[in-house]
Amino acid sequence: MTLMTTGKTDTEAEPPLTVDDLRRMPDDGRRYELVDARLDVSPAPIFLHSRVESRLAIHLGVLAPGEFEVVAAPGINVNGDRTHHRIPDLAVLRAADEESPYLTKPPLLAVEVVSPESAIRDHHTKRREYEEFGVHSYWIINPDRDLPSITELCLEDGGYREAATVSGEAVFKTDLPFPLRIVPHWLVGAGDWRKHIGGSDEAAG
Repeated sequence: MTLMTTGKTDTEAEPPLTVDDLRRMPDDGRRYELVDARLDVSPAPIFLHSRVESRLAIHLGVLAPGEFEVVAAPGINVNGDRTHHRIPDLAVLRAADEESPYLTKPPLLAVEVVSPESAIRDHHTKRREYEEFGVHSYWIINPDRDLPSITELCLEDGGYREAATVSGEAVFKTDLPFPLRIVPHWLVGAGDWRKHIGGSDEAAG
């Protein structure tokens, strides 16, 4: 965690941080988010993490119908006063919901790729935040080289229900945010991943 100071004395109250303060953060590869007006800083991702993000973005981008947009690492303001700001690894939204500089509506899908330092955040903290914000579907991806997995959480009656956990060379199938298939192994494995990532039916076609 990195703390940001404003130069005020101890007797002066620090104003809450907002997304405007994030623009002063260094461009150092780390990810700067806000949780209740406090900085939440993550280190730059390792190669395997980036591989999963890239392959998933390409795969979803190819499959997405025209009314959807697949976006890597979008900034999302999850409250009205802009003191709570998250950056999922990947998101899918309706193209009509595009906003700048940051999204203020819940995406249809948010994806987090777990790293050792983010496990609690991704499995618990962000799960609760995305649930309360109304993100329709949340995927938690474990990029383990030996047994990668995808856990799908779907919003029902205001709460997340675990719809599926699929690992290894099994095929993850879902209709949210649009019909698709993913073999978790090919998010991390070496070889012609484009041919196999959608499963045997896709490869045969």
